[in-house]
Amino acid sequence: MANAKTHIKKDDTVMVITGKDAGKTGKVLQVLPGKGRVVVEGINVVKRHTKPTQKNPQGGIMEKPAAIDLSNVMLYCGKCSKVTRISMKNVDGKQVRQCKHCGEILK
Repeated sequence: MANAKTHIKKDDTVMVITGKDAGKTGKVLQVLPGKGRVVVEGINVVKRHTKPTQKNPQGGIMEKPAAIDLSNVMLYCGKCSKVTRISMKNVDGKQVRQCKHCGEILK
């Protein structure tokens, strides 16, 4: 899946539709289009054992969100409070994403 186009961008709000975190929403922290994955805040949290470093002199067990497959998340519209697919619309000569349910322009 090298350089796959994604329907999700950084800072979008998404909802997990399958897996252990199904039904939870969160903000996208990072998109990995080459791997077809996204990192979502508070979703798929894993524990990592870290050695003490200058940045983190205590070390210990750290919790951080891990990547989740793009097919397991859908864009979430805050206006109609639903997961949605998007449609593209021309506004002032620019392509913008629009909610299929309520017509809200998504950033």
